[in-house]
This record gives sequence, C-alpha cells and structure tokens, in this order.
Amino acid sequence: MGLFDPADPRAGHESTLELIRFGEELGFDSAWLRHRHLQFGISSPVAVMAAASQRTSTIELGTAVTPLGAENPFRLAEDLATVDVLSGGRIMPGFSTGRPMNFERYQDAIYPDTLEQEVLGYDRLLRLRSFLRGDAVGEAGRAGIEEFSDRVEPHSPGLADRLWYGAAGLRSAQWAGENGFRLLTSSVIAGENGTTDFASNQAEQIRAYRAVHPDGERARVSQGLVVIPTDSATPTQRARYRDYVDSRAGRVGVAHGPRRLLFAADLLGTSAEIAERLRDDAGFREVDEVAFALPFTLEPEDYVQILGDIAGALGPALGWRPGVEKGREHTAPLP
Repeated sequence: MGLFDPADPRAGHESTLELIRFGEELGFDSAWLRHRHLQFGISSPVAVMAAASQRTSTIELGTAVTPLGAENPFRLAEDLATVDVLSGGRIMPGFSTGRPMNFERYQDAIYPDTLEQEVLGYDRLLRLRSFLRGDAVGEAGRAGIEEFSDRVEPHSPGLADRLWYGAAGLRSAQWAGENGFRLLTSSVIAGENGTTDFASNQAEQIRAYRAVHPDGERARVSQGLVVIPTDSATPTQRARYRDYVDSRAGRVGVAHGPRRLLFAADLLGTSAEIAERLRDDAGFREVDEVAFALPFTLEPEDYVQILGDIAGALGPALGWRPGVEKGREHTAPLP
C-alpha cells in the first residue's frame, strides 16, 4: 500500500520500492501495488511501477486494483504502455469498474460538471483494452514536420493480453471470463451462495469465471490473501502480528451491508500451519497463483521478515520455487 508520513512522503515511497527490489532478490514472481486516493498511500501506482521498473529486471509489476472511474482510459493507456516499454514488458495492471471506493470525496475534483454524463461501467475497461491493443483512435498522417499515428503511442505488444479484472461477485467474475480478462479475486467478496463461508463463495466465483472464459481451466486467476508467517519472527513481532489479526477478526464470518460482503480471515502462524490451512481452503484449491497481501500498518523490518518467510518456507511448502516464472530462475541467495 506504500503508507507514508504526509510530512515526508518520499520515505514511504522509497520503502515500497526497496521492498519490490528485495522481493525480486528473493525470487518472487510479481509485486502488486494498491491504489488509494486522498490517503497517505500510493495514489499513482503507474508512476511507482515506472520507478520500480528501473530498479529491477525480472519481477512482474501489477496494480490491485486501479479504479477506472477515476481515470481517463486514453491517457491511462499512454502511461501504461510507456511503463511497459520501459520495464521490458513486465507490467500486468489490474482494474475495477463502477464507482470507486470513497468516490464521493473526490468525484467533483475529477468531474466538476460532467459526472452525470460519465459511464463508469465495464465499457471503460473495454475502451482501455482497445487502446492498448492498438486499435485506431484517429487518422494517421503528417501535418508539416509532425507525424501522427492512428493508435495510442507508444504501442507495447502483448500488454492488452495481460490485464486483470478485480471481481467481487459472480456477475463481474463471469463478465471478466466472457471478455477474456485475467481474474483477481481478493480477500473481500460478495456472499451470494446463501452462506457466510468465504471460501465456498470464492470457489464458486472462480468456477463460474472459468466456465465462460475462452481458456477454460487454463484461465489465470490470482487469489489475494493476507498471510503472516512467524517462522523467523521475534516475540515482539509475533505479539504485534497477533494484535493486528485480532483487531480485524470480528469482521470475518459475517455478511456486511446490502451486498453481503465477506472478508477472508488473516492467516497467522508458522509456514507449516498456514500451508495446512490453505490446502483446506476451497478457494485456494481452485487457483494456481496467490497474491499474498502485506498488512497495512507494520514496520519495514516486519515486511522483510514476512517476505523472507514466504519465500524461504511458506512458498516451498506449497510447491512454489523462487523465480521460475517465464523460465527465468533467480540465483540470489536468501538473506
């Protein structure tokens, strides 16, 4: 999330960049950035990905997720393509549609006169993908000494095929599948099967997505979960982690609001204990990829410990090998 002190925003951003670089050293396949507006966290993940692309060479960089209701798809396509070119084709952006979270706080700053005319739904993402594919947006030609393309420039081949959609419910998961997007399913979903069991609801959404995706069972799904392995944690860290998990435990197993939103439990324990719980999780059994989310409010040394234990113990316990994505294997030793 890239939390920072408002009096010193650079430090928090630098800490995020250092974590991404450290993650690459550990052999992680990807690093994902959250997106927050008017908060003391990353408001411009595209800019942070650009910086990270120049400090790393192999790790993939994603957003989970960018709310398109706050974006101009044409301008965003230019920025994403530029960063993808600079990174050597390593970005894989994730998006949401509809009204962004906390939109009422800043909607008038973006659309002071035109909000009622804006369509914030799925079409916004389809337009963005069209621009990234290189579909024509104007006429190519020359005007004096200036040359104009008929497509968004720069064009980065393959980027349009690396887009993820963050779905919370069955309808949006099925839409993502029908339209060939990758699926991000997070630790917050809509409970739609009549129960408050997070895992069974998530598993049903994933199956519904793959049932209509052109790639079927091969369609890529990433499951977002908060895990906190404690193998190498100090007693002080374990106490801090327990306080964090306990502070959020009350929301688990309860349906929230008219959409019956469900929250996944944070998994705290040794890597062996967490791996056992994941193997019993119906949602986890449906996926081949997991994005382990770092807790929001911990210290930099906590993140180093958690990442080290995931790479060195939890990942291998689940059958993962560091840095094998796309046939590229990292050789840096674990710290």
